[in-house]
Amino acid sequence: MTWEDTLGRIAPADPAAYLAAKARWDSLAKLTGSLGALETAVCRLAAAQGTSDPLIDRRRVVVFCADNGVTDEGVTPSDRSVTAAQAVNFARGGGVINAFSRRVGAQVTPVDVGIATPYDEPCVRRLAVRKGTGSIARGPAMTRCECLRAAETGILLAEECAAGGVNLAVGGEMGIGNTTTSSAVAAVLLRRPPEEVAARGAGSAGRVAHKAAVIHRAIRRSRPDPDDPVDVLAKVGGLDMAALCGFYLGCAARRIPVVLDGIISCAAALCAVRLVPASRDYLFPSHCSAEPAGVLLLDALGFAPLITAGLCLGEGTGGALGVLLLDAALHAYRETVLLRDI
Repeated sequence: MTWEDTLGRIAPADPAAYLAAKARWDSLAKLTGSLGALETAVCRLAAAQGTSDPLIDRRRVVVFCADNGVTDEGVTPSDRSVTAAQAVNFARGGGVINAFSRRVGAQVTPVDVGIATPYDEPCVRRLAVRKGTGSIARGPAMTRCECLRAAETGILLAEECAAGGVNLAVGGEMGIGNTTTSSAVAAVLLRRPPEEVAARGAGSAGRVAHKAAVIHRAIRRSRPDPDDPVDVLAKVGGLDMAALCGFYLGCAARRIPVVLDGIISCAAALCAVRLVPASRDYLFPSHCSAEPAGVLLLDALGFAPLITAGLCLGEGTGGALGVLLLDAALHAYRETVLLRDI
């Protein structure tokens, strides 16, 4: 599907399925509402899939990998070659996201949407729009056309999930410098000063002030429009975030529930929801990132986290842990006896 087709296909979730799932929860042998957010999550899964008996047994984690030119501004101590190295590592099963995904029975698909460093690994999907973005401190990260191409890459992966029968997805990312670009996107969309949202990422606490200054410079130079999420992504975002935004919209168009991760993921999700509010019905929170923007982005999305554990790795790791909780909640939903039967 094209970008326009995808946006036009997204419809709200099914409220009747939500109410039917809630009625089942209320009929079980437990105190009404005693499983809190887990009950709500199952009801939302039911609504997303349009059935009171939702399934999440076919799972996939898609990790979008791309480099960010803002690394030229000294915002991180990590070399951009780490992006390629980790993409290869994910393809070979050696990342934290791989360990967590094996635990939840999910396939991991690493996708190159903009890796700058050469690498040799056939199991990384090569769908690069360009080899990394420009530095946001010196001009737009990419053109609007490139941003939309990255988003359509995310849509393509969502379509592949649908074709493969996936009924629960997780969006992840890998890109040195992307805590700076995601903080920039958050600053613009939330209309907050960069000092309030700048993420520590892989750097030291002392580097955060420098990141905030770089974000200030980027916003002054490119003047992203907070009412146009595509403009924001193109000017101060990254290819990984653009692809994630497209992935979330593509999953919504296919009625596939998708679990969010940390600040990069949630910044992309906020772009998706600002573009098509109904896409929120198909997004599921996992954890609250330890980064400053974590709470702010979840609040803007209207979500409360299932997990608060000080996580800030990215890759989709928090999302994979969220799948464990959703799985446990569905087991309780199906296996707890009815109150009338005891």
